[in-house]
Amino acid sequence: MTTKLFGEPVVRREDPRLLTGKGLYLDDLGSGSLEAAFVRSPHAHARIRDIDVSAAIEVDGLVAIYTWEDLPGALAQPLPLLIPHPALTHGRTAYPLAREIVRHVGEPVVMVVARDRYLAEDACALIRVDYEILKPVVGVEEAAQSAQLVHEGVPGNVGAHLVQEVPSADGLGAREAIDAAPHTLSFRLDIERSASMPLEGRGVHARWDADDRSLRVHSSTQTSTSVRMAIAAKLGLPLPKVEVIAPDVGGGFGVKIVHPWPEEILVPWAAMTLGHEVKWTEDRREHFVSSAHERAQVQSVRVGFDDEGRVLGLDVEILHDHGAYTPYGIIVPIITSTQLLGPYRIGAYRVEFSSIYTNTVQVTPYRGAGRPQGVFCMERTMDHIAEYLGADRTAVRAINFIQPDEFPYDQGLIFQDGRPLIYDSGDYPESLRMLKELIGWDDFPARKARAAEEGRTIGIGVGCYVEGTGVGPYEGGHVQITSDGRVHVSTGLTSQGQGHETVFAQIAASELGVPMERVSVVTGDTRRFGYAVGTFASRAAVMSGNAIALACRKVREKALRIAADALEADPRDLEIVDGEVRVAGIPGASIPLATVAVLSNPLRYAFDEEAARATQFAGAASYDRPPVAEGEEPGLEGRDYYSPIRSTFASGMHAAVVETDPLTAEIRILRYAVVHDCGKLINPMIVEGQIHGGVAQGVGGALYEKMVYDGHGQLLNASFMDFLMPYATEVPLIETAHLETPSPLNPLGIKGAGEAGVIPVSAVIASAIEDAEGIRIDKMPISPSDLFDLRRAATG
Repeated sequence: MTTKLFGEPVVRREDPRLLTGKGLYLDDLGSGSLEAAFVRSPHAHARIRDIDVSAAIEVDGLVAIYTWEDLPGALAQPLPLLIPHPALTHGRTAYPLAREIVRHVGEPVVMVVARDRYLAEDACALIRVDYEILKPVVGVEEAAQSAQLVHEGVPGNVGAHLVQEVPSADGLGAREAIDAAPHTLSFRLDIERSASMPLEGRGVHARWDADDRSLRVHSSTQTSTSVRMAIAAKLGLPLPKVEVIAPDVGGGFGVKIVHPWPEEILVPWAAMTLGHEVKWTEDRREHFVSSAHERAQVQSVRVGFDDEGRVLGLDVEILHDHGAYTPYGIIVPIITSTQLLGPYRIGAYRVEFSSIYTNTVQVTPYRGAGRPQGVFCMERTMDHIAEYLGADRTAVRAINFIQPDEFPYDQGLIFQDGRPLIYDSGDYPESLRMLKELIGWDDFPARKARAAEEGRTIGIGVGCYVEGTGVGPYEGGHVQITSDGRVHVSTGLTSQGQGHETVFAQIAASELGVPMERVSVVTGDTRRFGYAVGTFASRAAVMSGNAIALACRKVREKALRIAADALEADPRDLEIVDGEVRVAGIPGASIPLATVAVLSNPLRYAFDEEAARATQFAGAASYDRPPVAEGEEPGLEGRDYYSPIRSTFASGMHAAVVETDPLTAEIRILRYAVVHDCGKLINPMIVEGQIHGGVAQGVGGALYEKMVYDGHGQLLNASFMDFLMPYATEVPLIETAHLETPSPLNPLGIKGAGEAGVIPVSAVIASAIEDAEGIRIDKMPISPSDLFDLRRAATG
């Protein structure tokens, strides 16, 4: 293989099409479709006494109105619990349309289909729902202590309770180790609720072919194959009769991984029932009040440590707010509780969490998926230890690091994939060295002193993390070389801007020795690839990337065998360069891959003379054996699947310099530095783009974004007028450096990178503000008003 593309900063192939307005998103589809709209609950907790649709029937252009009572069979049952867990003893999911009880503002109650969306909205406004208002439960601590229940039969509103503990080397439990430690600290940490807010909300378009009895659905989803299976099961259709396609998707960040959303079932059912195409696209308020949120936790920490800051015992209790339903199980608090340990060797560790129902929007993974909360906990702990000891914050971290010669390192816990939490590779001391050099850590005290002389207040912060990536169970790849020499790659994963079209083409081109422009990539189309898991948890490159590489290797082996027969050469003497199979060291002894593709699919038994002439090698004319070996399929194509033995673990360290205004308490990020290790880099440019985007979301979570509920369960800031997000002016220039410690767990040696940028940002910013102000920062996000109040409280 001489074509070198793996590891190169190839410019993204997707961008010209998307940046010039040639993308095809969900709302671009379905011209002439009927359109759906929903009556959603205005109450956080209420009983439905009656639904009066009489006034809506008069709307010109109305086609249909559906309530729960109209739903047939499996469609009238609760939506699936996607990831059960033994600790989730009281899992609850919603009905596609509310049955008797609504449990959060925004829950769908009635579906209306009309000639267009405007008319559907008009009809919705005329439908009268008679509610008996019930007392809502809002706030995770209030819910855990309240006699009021979100769901009957769920005592204390506790959906799940889980304890994991790893004793010290000498057998002490975490609480015993803490009690025996020379020093102990106890404190509380709070993370507010937030949400991902992709540019494009959710959306579904469905077309039913009554003659063929087949259903084609387009959905703005992160998991087209799983949506397909859910639709087939709920609507009683044979799986081969259902196609699901993810068009261009304007961001996902986790909110579009839920499968199915109610609308992904209801819209196809309406299309079948009405015999007409039906479409629904989510508006922004719907996204605020009916899609998923994340992040909210209360953490109680107790830690014991020695005179050098070495952690001897750590005990963390977590209250996790999972909202009104648990369709995605308890993945988020499991990740928080296991990823909390980061790059550290902890003496003894105990973690306990309770996952609590509240009358708020359900919680499912959002980019970072529980890791920002865990990292906030661990990194705040490290900073508090350093403050207590009067030690350098990086020195306290360094003394607790797992060392490079200790990999693979078993943390003794069970990870989100149900497998042991074993780190595969890393070099944490080197990452810290690189970060300190990048940000100028050792020189910062002098800079801080100079700023103080100028009347300016600046501070520096640091945060470290380890991220489990590439979780199973599997992904697949299919590769086909056609008779024009083009390479067609497909995988079941969907894309939402990660650069899959580019990186998967790089992998295929590198493996097959072909020019990249000859490679096309299709993702998220069940017509091309029917079995997949989905795009989430920084798994696309690890899972589909390796599957595509394995499929390419099958195709390469077959191509070399066929070419060897045609060239009368040993396959071991062949190489593929720029789409030509060559005999190494013999000029002119070559055959194009296009011709090999022709030979792999003979249309007659005798050898094709035209193909022989195309080889430009006389020996090919003597071909007298069947081109297709016994037991081998015709065609130059291959399919393979990659299933990992366990997750890979990427890692990284961030640092930031901030300035706080002495009067307004405005917080400004002056510098931001990242050192990242995701194993072997496929495309450094795309990895940097992922980091930049993640940091931007992390800045939002640290300084701006939070969902504010009142005591009635009403979301008070359900629009971009009130829900703040950072602009480009608030996101600093991000300086990056890469460290590559290849993973030994997969053929390509790669780890995931998609969520890395967002994970430690709140911890880093809190650390920097605390350094600037000398005020304890244990709650995020922090606004200028929050900082102003903390200053006032600190001065009495």
